[in-house]
Amino acid sequence: MPKRALLSVSNKAGLPAFARGLHRLGFELYATGGTLRTLEQASVDARPVSDLTGLPEMLDGRVKTLHPGVHAGLLARRDLPEHLHQLEQRGLRTIDLVCVNLYPFEETATSPGISLGEVLEQIDIGGPAMIRSAAKNHADVVVVVRPERYTDVLNALQGGGVGTAMRRQLAAEAFAHTAAYDAHIAAWLRDLHREETSPFPPELTVAGSLARSLRYGENPHQRAAFYRIGPDPGGLGSARQLQGGELSYNNLQDAAAALALVAEFDPPGAVIVKHTNPCGAAVGGELADAYRKAYECDPRSAFGGVVAVNRELDAGTAEEIASVFTEVVVAPGVHPEAAAVLQHRQRLRLLEVEPVRAPGLQVRSVPGGLLVQSWDERGFDRRACRVVSKRPPTAEEWSQLEFAWVVAKHVKSNAIVLARDLAAVGVGAGQMSRVEAAQLAVQRAGDRARGAVMASDAFFPFPDAVEVGLAAGVTAIIHPGGSIRDPESVAAADQAGAAMVVTGERHFRH
Repeated sequence: MPKRALLSVSNKAGLPAFARGLHRLGFELYATGGTLRTLEQASVDARPVSDLTGLPEMLDGRVKTLHPGVHAGLLARRDLPEHLHQLEQRGLRTIDLVCVNLYPFEETATSPGISLGEVLEQIDIGGPAMIRSAAKNHADVVVVVRPERYTDVLNALQGGGVGTAMRRQLAAEAFAHTAAYDAHIAAWLRDLHREETSPFPPELTVAGSLARSLRYGENPHQRAAFYRIGPDPGGLGSARQLQGGELSYNNLQDAAAALALVAEFDPPGAVIVKHTNPCGAAVGGELADAYRKAYECDPRSAFGGVVAVNRELDAGTAEEIASVFTEVVVAPGVHPEAAAVLQHRQRLRLLEVEPVRAPGLQVRSVPGGLLVQSWDERGFDRRACRVVSKRPPTAEEWSQLEFAWVVAKHVKSNAIVLARDLAAVGVGAGQMSRVEAAQLAVQRAGDRARGAVMASDAFFPFPDAVEVGLAAGVTAIIHPGGSIRDPESVAAADQAGAAMVVTGERHFRH
């Protein structure tokens, strides 16, 4: 009995060579419209799928493989004589290999100027049906959905056949392929009417494409990889690495944290992150000035950190960065002169990526489930703030309070940030006690605490953290408020002649 392969692919990469290999191994080849034309142009002998169905393509190609001539041939179990007898009775033939990848839905949906109708036409129906049929019956049908697998499959066939383990692996890849495809369609349809639908659907689908394997995770004994969501998702998913070695799991985590904070700044800004916490953040009239102020926040912690800027990286700023051992630099653009400065730092990884605020939902895995929330996109709104001290902030203090509040939003809770001259001068991050976070921030700030402002990501449960800041010379404090001991904190500020502002909104970051 001759072997038959059905080919129907959107991505034609490597197809002619794969088809020739199958033909040499004795396969009869059948193909759908565009795939058949590609094979004919490559002088590969193939027949139209209508030879299996007995019907021409219909409805502008919408219906061509949805027929028993295809699906009976895929789903028939070879170990059941009755299945084979039914095929014979109806003049149908078995299909032994299916090579299918799907219409480019994501690429079309994200293209500018595309109409709703054009996107809908890129929702593949027959392709997923063939993939699922073949994958269900993988004991008898080899299913291939990725061009990267062509060589593996041909080698296995030449070596005596595709074994059980490989068939199951290919079937798993096939179901993952269709699941991801459907997930992208579902997300797109939800986004069309985001305001009218619940942000948390009854069934949440999260799909990504493997962008790169990583050497290891947070520790060498953990395995890790980075997945891209969509063809051009922005952020790190669209980053272009210009130089340096392989990115690590921790590099990417720190780069994500740095990008999220630097995207908050409108003026030229720079952020230095260590272990996902900013150890430096500043804005300035020029990028080099912003970086210099960010570095001065905590020079010791900046060693081996990740730097993100929100302007094209210029040569002057690159010179400043190059003077310190830095793991990763992230910028929306890199001037050729800046690239020339950094190219001698071979261990430094240079990424070109636009700072963006993440859309959609934030998803975090926990054992047995997923935690899902909207991203914390709230910025600073002075109109929502309430002055609770006797003295209101000065205009200069308001400017510094806004900056400190935005930075504190990106520091692990419990978080305290001291700022002056639109730069962080002391950061206390991730402490179990808020007063200890304040003590750390003051310690790092040193003499710079005098005349600085202080921000806390959540209310002060006791006035002790406020007193630590005031004793160091802080002149204005911002926090969400809401503690039953708020009057004690206000009294401490009033006694020191400091201003205190409450926002009514916290920014926990766990």
